[in-house]
Amino acid sequence: MLIVFIKSVIIFVVVVIAVRIMGKRTISEMQPFELVITLIIAEVACIPINDPYIPFYSGLIPIITLCFLEVVLSFVARKSLWARRVMSGKSMIVIDKNGINYTNLQKMNMNVHDLIETVHSSGYMDINEIEYAIIETNGKMSVVERMTDPTKPTPALLPIILIVDGKWNDENLKRTGVTEAVVNVALRKNGLKSVKEVLYADVRQDGTMYVSPKKGKYFVAKVGLGKGGSW
Repeated sequence: MLIVFIKSVIIFVVVVIAVRIMGKRTISEMQPFELVITLIIAEVACIPINDPYIPFYSGLIPIITLCFLEVVLSFVARKSLWARRVMSGKSMIVIDKNGINYTNLQKMNMNVHDLIETVHSSGYMDINEIEYAIIETNGKMSVVERMTDPTKPTPALLPIILIVDGKWNDENLKRTGVTEAVVNVALRKNGLKSVKEVLYADVRQDGTMYVSPKKGKYFVAKVGLGKGGSW
């Protein structure tokens, strides 16, 4: 029991030192290779603690090796843009002047629901407030807000999703009182022949509908809410 206690204390100290050497980043700020190394260190550190028959050095050597590897890779990433792109990838624009960038979403293996959740978690409930949005290599979103007139305050509105990747959200259609026929008329007026061409669409309490096609520029249209609009 005493041996297990001593091994646990020593490994704890070694892991703390290793983490300090690797830097003070939180998990959400880590690059992919840094996160992988951190997870492996956590797993390796548990092996000699859980099994008293495993030699002590079998836990220390991998921890020291992984720490050294992380320091070397970080140095290489600082010195070489090519190495950084290989290890960490590159930032991708997911919302631009045309709306949602469907091509870049596919490259990142993201779907529209993932994007909307990231937009919300970044503090923006309305995607129409965003001029540009970039997913950084650590997974965080950077946003450039759309310019607004500060002399004309606008009421707080909550967008409700109507279409995602060419599919209707029937529950939200009933909730908002918007009909498929009304939306289809607005789509045709703006050059879209079918809902299948829509990547994302939502509507607000004032009847403003935001539509981002899979191809082409986004547009805003007014639609009737019927008996809805009370959310």
